[in-house]
Amino acid sequence: MPVALVTGGSAGLGRALTHTLADTGWTVLTDGRRVDRLRAAGRPGVHALVGDVADEDHRHALAREVERLGRLDLLVHNASTLGPLPLRPLRDVDDAHLRAVWEVNTAAPHALTRLLLPALTTSGGALVSVSSDAAVEHYETWGPYAASKAALEHLTLTLAAEEGLAAYAVDPGDLRTEMHQAAFPGEDISDRPLPETVVPALVGLVRDRPPAGRYRLADRLAVA
Repeated sequence: MPVALVTGGSAGLGRALTHTLADTGWTVLTDGRRVDRLRAAGRPGVHALVGDVADEDHRHALAREVERLGRLDLLVHNASTLGPLPLRPLRDVDDAHLRAVWEVNTAAPHALTRLLLPALTTSGGALVSVSSDAAVEHYETWGPYAASKAALEHLTLTLAAEEGLAAYAVDPGDLRTEMHQAAFPGEDISDRPLPETVVPALVGLVRDRPPAGRYRLADRLAVA
């Protein structure tokens, strides 16, 4: 039975992916900061640990659980933060703000990958980092988040070059999630697709193993 670790699996795209994988025969390890949400997201085949991926002790706890499960076939860096809200122009972003976003979106995924790299390479597994179109575009007030995702993409694809990993930086597009709503307070985002709609494209990417690179899930859906 294949084993996946999906960070941030208590809501949004992480929860949708966790449920799909579990429903199709995977054992899924996931995490989140809120106990109530993790409980609500639970189902057979899902193992959940409460914690923040930016916390070193929590990352080591995840690694120990992977060791207990015996293998790792898929590592998905999904947990993210927008940083302090409301979003603001870079002239109003201080060092602490940048560090807060960097720790969750870039440094923590890199540190977790380093911990789990032996298990991932032994199984011939895949590495997926959930990114954003903000990593390649320049949207007002999105600077810290965008920069952290651009760096995450670069780290992910450099690991692919160095380690021969099947590694992918994935742009899921705008989705109807709590985090996206937080970026647009008071606005109606009901026109955005639900996270579940892009999960088949993400699962297909992992299954098909195209060359390592940056992929837009909308493009993958269009040719599916």
